Amino acid sequence: MSVPAVHAAPRTFPRGVHPPEEKHWSRDRKIEVLRAPPLVQIALHQHTGAPCTAVVQPRQTVAAGDIVGNSDALISAPVHTPVAGTVQRETVATLPNGRHVRVVPVQSAPDQPSPEALWNDLFGGEWPTDSISAMDPSEIVRAVRAAGIVGQGGAAFPTHVKLARNPKKPVDTILVNGCECEPYLTADERLMIEAPRPIVVGALIAARAAGASRVVVAVERNKPEALAAIRSVADSRGVEVLALETKYPMGGEKQTVRAALGRTIPTGGLPLDVGVVVINVSTAAAIARAVLRGRPLTHRVVSVTGPGIAEPKNLLVPIGAMYADLIAACGGLKPEAARVIAGGPMMGFSLGSFQSPVTKGTSGIVVLAGESARPPETPCVRCGRCVDVCPLNLVPTRLALAARHKDWPMAQRFHITACMECGCCAYVCPASIPLVQLIRTGKVQMQKEVAP
Repeated sequence: MSVPAVHAAPRTFPRGVHPPEEKHWSRDRKIEVLRAPPLVQIALHQHTGAPCTAVVQPRQTVAAGDIVGNSDALISAPVHTPVAGTVQRETVATLPNGRHVRVVPVQSAPDQPSPEALWNDLFGGEWPTDSISAMDPSEIVRAVRAAGIVGQGGAAFPTHVKLARNPKKPVDTILVNGCECEPYLTADERLMIEAPRPIVVGALIAARAAGASRVVVAVERNKPEALAAIRSVADSRGVEVLALETKYPMGGEKQTVRAALGRTIPTGGLPLDVGVVVINVSTAAAIARAVLRGRPLTHRVVSVTGPGIAEPKNLLVPIGAMYADLIAACGGLKPEAARVIAGGPMMGFSLGSFQSPVTKGTSGIVVLAGESARPPETPCVRCGRCVDVCPLNLVPTRLALAARHKDWPMAQRFHITACMECGCCAYVCPASIPLVQLIRTGKVQMQKEVAP
């Protein structure tokens, strides 16, 4: 497969929207390490694919990094404890998206690594590249699988599946996604600024596993400090860094591939169909840790931000910590706080409780202030704005109508499963129709009611 010239890429994609960025709340806040809370709850299903089954028993003593859940399914990923402690009885927790999942609680032991030691273990020190060319690709894939690494950009798809070579669909490019286009969120931006080396090294390891000859890191232009930090490491290692135009949803795989490489992924297709594997910057760093240091995915950076939080921060947190722990570490909510969102305001979920555990796909907590009520819905005026902004060339009004009336043949005809739920349609709708919410619910209902 021929590789398009770098200058041929358009640096943007058609359609999309430009919501206010609101990055200023936390983009200058250096990453702080959240001390281990007294209790973590490790969800057994925090990835796309089959859930895990607990492999530990109540009252069992575990060390940090020990596996607590696993599955034999191909599309799955094991889960590990981020803290040393004692396993409690398995229970059920509700994730922000409303899904009820089994969780393994672990009571933290008194002695945990200091914040400095934890940061150095996960992101500090040397990250050599001289041995990468001699690594066995299949061993890399096994290490990534054993470490439980999934995409940390939101979809949480098991990374080992992406990296495993497919002779029928060869890969020529690893595209590292550092766009972080959601308003407010700055976790990936701060990680690129403070720990660019493991990101670049992880990308090179991913390229070795997938058989790619080219590595590209794509970052939106509104992150100049992150661009400079990544370039300072990438240039000497043969890794390209591209500055893409700022537009939402640039972080979507299809949009990033189109803007960075000039390749169009077909409707219902994957980056693999055009010779590309896309990984998030946090995922790349996790790959480096797993392969070079044997560390599983137990922590991730989360932005806690917005006008309704007392002290906006970027926190390195143990996976399984409660949302309440993160909010408390940021000084709690301001009196004017009106809505707390898991994720960003475009694709996130409003929280009904702070007793939800952080998962591998948790990117941020956004606390809005002031009036939060949605304007009342009015009839569709057929203005076509939702069609004009849909980055996937779908017809959101038709999809929402089909979902509302459970017209699954219509939903399938207009490709409801292709919708990425970016929220562009709902953002521009003058009638305040909850288009993306209807589509999201419709996809779930259709999956339950329509036989495969």
